[in-house]
Amino acid sequence: MRIIPKRFKYNSLFSKMFLITILIIVTVSILITWTTFRMSEKFFIDRFSFNNSKVMDQIKESLGTFHYSIVIASNSLMNNGTIKSFLTGEHSNKMLGSYYYNVKKQMDNIKTSVEAYDVGILVYGINGISYATERPSWVVSDEELQNHFITTNTLKQPKKLLYHLEQQRDQTQEDRVIVASKAFMEPTSKYIYGSMYFTIQEKEFRKFYSSYTSLGNNVLVMDQSGTILSSNRNEFIGNKETELLEYANQLEEQQKDYLDADFNGKDHLIMIEYLPTFDLYLVNLIDKKAAFANIIDKKSIVLIGILFIFLAIIIVYFASRRLTNSLSNLVKQIGNTPKNDFDHYIPVTGTYETRQIGQAFNSMLDELHEYVNKIVLIQKQKRNAELAALQQQINPHFLYNTLTSIKFMVQHGGKEEATDTVNALISLLQNTIGNISETITVREEIDNLKSYVLINQKRYGERIRVNYFIEPECFEVQIPKLILQPFIENSFFHGFNKKSGGTINVLVWKEGDSLICEVLDNGDGMEISADNKLPDTRRKQAMFSGIGVKNVDERIQLIYGEAYGVKISSKKGEGTKVRIAFPVQKN
Repeated sequence: MRIIPKRFKYNSLFSKMFLITILIIVTVSILITWTTFRMSEKFFIDRFSFNNSKVMDQIKESLGTFHYSIVIASNSLMNNGTIKSFLTGEHSNKMLGSYYYNVKKQMDNIKTSVEAYDVGILVYGINGISYATERPSWVVSDEELQNHFITTNTLKQPKKLLYHLEQQRDQTQEDRVIVASKAFMEPTSKYIYGSMYFTIQEKEFRKFYSSYTSLGNNVLVMDQSGTILSSNRNEFIGNKETELLEYANQLEEQQKDYLDADFNGKDHLIMIEYLPTFDLYLVNLIDKKAAFANIIDKKSIVLIGILFIFLAIIIVYFASRRLTNSLSNLVKQIGNTPKNDFDHYIPVTGTYETRQIGQAFNSMLDELHEYVNKIVLIQKQKRNAELAALQQQINPHFLYNTLTSIKFMVQHGGKEEATDTVNALISLLQNTIGNISETITVREEIDNLKSYVLINQKRYGERIRVNYFIEPECFEVQIPKLILQPFIENSFFHGFNKKSGGTINVLVWKEGDSLICEVLDNGDGMEISADNKLPDTRRKQAMFSGIGVKNVDERIQLIYGEAYGVKISSKKGEGTKVRIAFPVQKN
């Protein structure tokens, strides 16, 4: 589990670059594929609609020819006096036979106008008499015809040639009939004396356009109410599709050739043209899914696209790996540099950019080494200078008072005491001023303390006693110079202001890898600040003006780290304990 994050850490640039590239490749491929589908579909739609517009023109031409023959036949019927007499007069049964004969001859002549089509002609007069050239296409009695909706609509619009769909009960879809009707009306008086009907089976009517249809490409003939009179799809015939009327209005308003719209829950291309001579709409419905499904092989295009994406990913992987490998190795080596104390130079290899970075990094290491060496030298010189300054900072008052005490001893005959005091002062000055070493042994530090205590006891008497408890194996351990003296001084001059005398105990022992020094007094005690380490202002002054408690603590932490230093505990009236910790060092 740790290997993966570590490898990712050094190859994050490659991983991000590779993932972003894959995302771009996939996105671009999807967009190109989608655009290809859309453009191809748009191209085929435009070509298809253009071709279908030509087809629509051919269908209109065929229907126009048919309609023209019906118009000629209707005009012939209108102008025929024999037929008019037959439909308006009252005929006896004896005379009816001869009338039928004459009407038949006239009707046979008129039928030649529509003999190219399987059309039947039926006439019906106001006298209730009818005649049909051929009844099988539309079976209807005279009584039914009189009250039929086709007759009613025809008489309402006597000037128009109207087309209707007729399907009687108990008839199959194959028996649907298209009926073109018109009223017999005198031009001048507008007198209506009957109606004429031209019948053609719907399956014959659809032959005008069925050759132009295909899978998904359907043709419908629709009247003004939205009723489908004829279609190559039987399920559409007889349905009332007002939705198509709305599309027809949109096409007319927008002056478009086609609409891309929904019809019966499917996406269609819809072309609608109004046929004014018929007063009908010619509708071309193109089911996009069915018509264009086999034109564009989307599956093959998608598979080829996936193959190209896969090949592109492989190429990008190896190219990106090669370009970023040198940079990843550079990052890894740079990351390991601190483990080698900045002494490990990185090899200058790879691309131009990585070589430049490597050279710059190696130059930076050289400058860093030079800078660190300078800092170390400066700090060492600074510490030596500070130590030399501290060693020279013996309190002038201490020297003045000590020399005055020696003079007093000599004048009063205390030559031995004066001699001991002078020797102690000489020893103290030798160890503080003459010895420039930063550290001394515990033994030397204790000797300095004894000299310092002796001088103070000669001056102020022996009301303060000092005891030393040193573990024998600690005598040769190295500690910083002038570490314990400030605390002895504090106890001498500030620890027994209220009490007439007392004891100071100095203890040194080993505790694990640490050397512990403690200075305990049973004097007045004091208040400790919040850090529990440094005393209040009454205890900050020591024999050497530059060597204070705070100075001791900072020196220890500067030399050995924050794990070591000074801790002070005290209670008023009970005394003070100072605890100092060092690492054990014998050299």
